[in-house]
Amino acid sequence: MKTNLKSKLWIGLIALTAFVGLNANPAVAQDAAPQEATTLKQGEKAPGFTLRDQNGKPFKLAKYIGKKKIVVFFYPKDESPVCTKEACAFRDAYAKYNDANALVIGINNGTVASHKAFATKEHLPFTLLSDPDNKVLNSYGVKEQAIGEMKISGRETFVIGLDGNVAYSFRDFMKGDEHSKQVLSYLTSK
Repeated sequence: MKTNLKSKLWIGLIALTAFVGLNANPAVAQDAAPQEATTLKQGEKAPGFTLRDQNGKPFKLAKYIGKKKIVVFFYPKDESPVCTKEACAFRDAYAKYNDANALVIGINNGTVASHKAFATKEHLPFTLLSDPDNKVLNSYGVKEQAIGEMKISGRETFVIGLDGNVAYSFRDFMKGDEHSKQVLSYLTSK
């Protein structure tokens, strides 16, 4: 029994070391992602969608195209450390997004209830959408991250212009708070 526990601990340590090693260099982490997903490129039409928000109400992307720039950030999990930093960075810069006529939306496969709890706890002023089967994530070509045998949703942010096309995108799995900085830099340079 003790030998089995030691084996499991060693396997866990090796998996953690591999994960940290893969993600120490973002270029390596991106290369480790499955190749079948093709991330949307600048100028491509952003796929439309309708998903439920943290209040259970339907949110239809088409309703906002042409009225505001739309910042869509895909993140793996509510209340995980990196995802919380990412969401809070968008929260802290929310007034700047309003000044740039941009609507901020976070999407993952979490439940409506999970999103509601996360938004309430972290005082998030923007919309969180539930994509339970990762259909929208997949339609945007967001790459999953492999951690050992487990795969988790990727982390990528898109800016959709008034024309409904992707104007900008940023991907970095481990630097969640960098997403808001990069997107704001893009929005304020235009």
